[in-house]
Amino acid sequence: MRTSRVIATGAIVATSALVLAGCSAPNRDPEIVGGSAITVAWNDPFFAFNVNTSANNAAANANIVHVTSDGFIDYDPTPELVENTEFGSVEEVSSDPLTIKYTVNDAVTWSDGTPFDGADLLLTWAANTTHRSAGEVPEAEYDDEGNVTNQDAIDAAADAGVYWGTDPAPGLQLDLASAVPTLADDNKSFTVVYDQPYADWKTMFAPDTTAISAHGTVQLAYPGEYDDAQAAKDAFIAAVNDNDTAFLGKVASEYRTGYDYTSMPEEPQKTLSNGPYTITDLVENQYVTLTAREDYTWGPLPHYETITIRFIPDPQAQVQALQNGEVQIVSGQPTTDLLQQLEATEGIEWESSLEGTYEHVDLQVANGGVFDPATYGGDEAKAQQIREAFLLTIPRQEIVEKLITPIAPDATTRDSLVFLPGADGYEESVDASGVDRYSGDDAAIEEAKGLLAQAGEANPSVRFMTASSNPRRQQELQLIKASAEKAGFTIVDASAEDWSTVLTTQTDAYDAALFGWQSEGLGVGEPSPNYITGGINNYYGWSDPELDQILKDVEVTLDPAEAQGKLVDAEKIIMDKSWSVPIFQFPGVVAWSDQVANVKPGFLSPQYFWNAWEWAPVEAAE
Repeated sequence: MRTSRVIATGAIVATSALVLAGCSAPNRDPEIVGGSAITVAWNDPFFAFNVNTSANNAAANANIVHVTSDGFIDYDPTPELVENTEFGSVEEVSSDPLTIKYTVNDAVTWSDGTPFDGADLLLTWAANTTHRSAGEVPEAEYDDEGNVTNQDAIDAAADAGVYWGTDPAPGLQLDLASAVPTLADDNKSFTVVYDQPYADWKTMFAPDTTAISAHGTVQLAYPGEYDDAQAAKDAFIAAVNDNDTAFLGKVASEYRTGYDYTSMPEEPQKTLSNGPYTITDLVENQYVTLTAREDYTWGPLPHYETITIRFIPDPQAQVQALQNGEVQIVSGQPTTDLLQQLEATEGIEWESSLEGTYEHVDLQVANGGVFDPATYGGDEAKAQQIREAFLLTIPRQEIVEKLITPIAPDATTRDSLVFLPGADGYEESVDASGVDRYSGDDAAIEEAKGLLAQAGEANPSVRFMTASSNPRRQQELQLIKASAEKAGFTIVDASAEDWSTVLTTQTDAYDAALFGWQSEGLGVGEPSPNYITGGINNYYGWSDPELDQILKDVEVTLDPAEAQGKLVDAEKIIMDKSWSVPIFQFPGVVAWSDQVANVKPGFLSPQYFWNAWEWAPVEAAE
């Protein structure tokens, strides 16, 4: 299920409206090279195995989960949708009502030998709908330092009800299936009936959403009571069918927090894998090691016996580790110096290309800050004028020219929040949205001054948050600061090393945020989690009834051209609200030892990890 955005090197996951295309996954004979090991680098440390919750939806987690999990679909680097027919089959049984039958192949098992089946898919359904949730969780409250002051009350309310932590939007994605899915064929088949036609039904049950086991979660929730895996599954299935909130409450709590860990957990259920690799070692803030499953037969088969991912925040330190032979693959945001280093290093191959991530600025509208109508007695128009004035000062073209074109000469500004550049609908959306006026040029600065004068706020103060340890982000901040100050804004640097945590959990600590959205899929419903009221990635209080309805309509619009037109309308509303503005598409670089075969940079999340099972020692690949 593609419902979210992934935080990656300062990114969280983007949007598009490309048409899905299907093909079957490749198969090869098993060829684990005995004793083989590879070490690769990533910038952020792993901290949770369940990436379906809003708190854990980060690339540092998603990369690991992708390599340890399987599902009915995935994406190749084209990007195209790939159907993994070795995992199972997906059949449209009826179009009215839309009825989809998912059948898991008999060979698929968890790493403890328990079959993967409909109970595990039922867990995904229950956790990602409103139909098996109960109770309300209070909004977080913050002190002046941005610390949550009512965490105990939040935890108590969550544990008292049935709260999965996925924050599904009503009437979207799996929430469109209000009836409990039907299990049959010894629980190997799982049939979902959608209340309305659902455009992105093919993208359900990708590896990230099928990574959490039903029996393991029940065993964690009820230690010692369900040692038998089938008994745990049966109890869960019965609780879902009966809507037994007392039973499901504990299961939901474990689903939400039980898979949060930064060092190797004692409970084996927390590392269960249904894919080619399993987590076998984890040292906090240092590395995670994955070991190939010798019993894995239902997908592309691995070559390296172990993969170790070292956590190295500094791109320069990653390259140095590659040059020293300490790691064999690195990736990051390129600079001219870094590319020159790679070019001059023997024994290294590298590729620089655009990634499925784009830089942007988002504004808070519900935190009592400068862009919140509540600050002005509920005056929506005044708050909108101040937001618009600020976005007008973002020097998008200057940022691209000074920071991006030196490493990507053909780079241009990205001008859509909803469509990938080059996708059908991109140009139409750009023409309709009015994004070009957000330029930071002299005319835009004068317009911003006029809006501030109309609003009666000559010198608004904006707390601007981005990654404090990311040099390019800090350079962007300085360019934005200089431009915004020309119009009268005061920029307060609210940068943080743990920026993603601040972004999602300390919303009172900043007014504007600079980071990246990374595309995770190609469904027409991709924008919804960002911009719909209460969406899992809507950290800002954005809400517009007309936009909500459009995003809901898109989910049930089967005609691609009609869906495209609706998304163009959606982007026009977002721009008119002055909530956010895009800046540029990320250039990225992946570099690897020439002793490693089959490294292929990916466009979507999980970037270069997308085919980790294909990596192989050169001598084994020849």
